[in-house]
Amino acid sequence: MYHPDPPRPPKDYLPTMYDLPSESAEEPGLPDEFHLLQPRLLEETFLPPDYSPDQVFTGSDLNLYYDVRNLGWYKRPDWFGVVGVPRLYEQRDLRMSYVIWQEGVSPIVVVELLSPGTEKEDLGQTLREVNQPPSKWEVYERLLRVPYYIVFDRYTNTPRFFHLEGWHYTEITDLPQPRFWLSDLKLGIGIWEGVYRGVERQWLRWFDALGNWIPTPLEREADLVQQERQRAELERQKTERLIAQLRSLGIEPDLDL
Repeated sequence: MYHPDPPRPPKDYLPTMYDLPSESAEEPGLPDEFHLLQPRLLEETFLPPDYSPDQVFTGSDLNLYYDVRNLGWYKRPDWFGVVGVPRLYEQRDLRMSYVIWQEGVSPIVVVELLSPGTEKEDLGQTLREVNQPPSKWEVYERLLRVPYYIVFDRYTNTPRFFHLEGWHYTEITDLPQPRFWLSDLKLGIGIWEGVYRGVERQWLRWFDALGNWIPTPLEREADLVQQERQRAELERQKTERLIAQLRSLGIEPDLDL
């Protein structure tokens, strides 16, 4: 009896991140400082409670390949987050790009930082020309179906939040403050005003179910240091009270012990 061979997995015959360019020939040079710092803050505070860190991947200005029929087509989101995938590609390599047909999981959230040259495309206000790749909006909304899409205008410190409802993005506007809860992630994102990496301004940042801003690794370290200082101070005060009590009883404590 004839037994057809089982279908081969995509990794066996489709291009992987090793086969595809990881740099943008159309966008030479490096992003400006804000485009480096803001994505880093998002990455450091993106801690979905239902996923361990080794099942979360975030990318910034990384080629995102989405169409195996057009290998030259990709987008470079300013920041995106994926859950339910290994932190490392095949558990061993840092990613050079994110290839949808190899990973099998689309981003759950994408953030674009508006700039004068990209604003219309970021907001879905451009028309697709014949034989040209789809816009960012089309890719995120119709092809990858990213559930949450967020754009942030650094010049006005204004975020806009979009949620995929059916086949189209709906902007969430009835918010009492610039904070948006992503129920699928059990995380929220909003505007935080503070100092990050020595720069004071308004930033996009993740917060938890209690409304608390999720701390960065440096902030967590500083909190531990402060807690240790407080513990040491309480111990010192406790020792001083004990010494005072002993002396009130006419007992001179041996402070050399």
